[in-house]
Amino acid sequence: MTPGVEPLLTLEPVIEAVREGVEGAGWLLSGLQKTTSHEFAGRWEGETSRSAYLFFHRPGDPDGVSIDVFLDETSGGMKGDLALVMDGASPAWVGDPRGALTEAAAAARIQLPGGYPAPLSIRVRLDDSDQQVNDGTVELRVKFRILQVALRSGYSAVTALAATAVHGFERLLEDPALHCYTGGQ
Repeated sequence: MTPGVEPLLTLEPVIEAVREGVEGAGWLLSGLQKTTSHEFAGRWEGETSRSAYLFFHRPGDPDGVSIDVFLDETSGGMKGDLALVMDGASPAWVGDPRGALTEAAAAARIQLPGGYPAPLSIRVRLDDSDQQVNDGTVELRVKFRILQVALRSGYSAVTALAATAVHGFERLLEDPALHCYTGGQ
C-alpha cells in the first residue's frame, strides 16, 4: 500500500498524525499522556483500552485557551476527538448559560467545517462553596470528532483532519460570539 493511506488501527500512529496536523497549524505541544486500562468489570470485563491525551497551546496565548486531544484504542477500534477549550471567563461576563450555549453553537456551525460532529459544553465552576457565583469561572469546550473514514484513509487523512479542525477553531476564536470566553483576545 502507499505510505500515508494505510488504515490507522493503533494509538501511536494516530498520535503522530494528529500531532503533525496540529503543530503544522502553528500550535505547540504542551503535554502528552498515555494510559493503559485493563481492569474492567461489568460489560467491559476482559477489555483493554489504551488512551492518549495531548495538550496544545498557541505561542504567546494565555493559558485559558488550549486544544485538548483524546484518543482511545479499544478492541472496538480507534476513536478520538480534538477539543478547543476556553477557560476562565466570569459567569457574569458569559451570562445565561442557555443563551451562551446557543450563541456558541451558532458560531460553531458557521466557523467549523460542515459534516463533522461538533459537541459543545459549558461548565461553570466555583473553587469553593463559599465563593460568589460571579467570581467563579466558565469553561467552553467545542469538540471536533475524528471520523472513522479518516482513520481508515490513513496518516495523511488524519493529519489533514487535525489541521482542518485547528483552522476551524482559530476562526471560532475570532468570532465575536465567543469573545465573552476569551475577553476579546
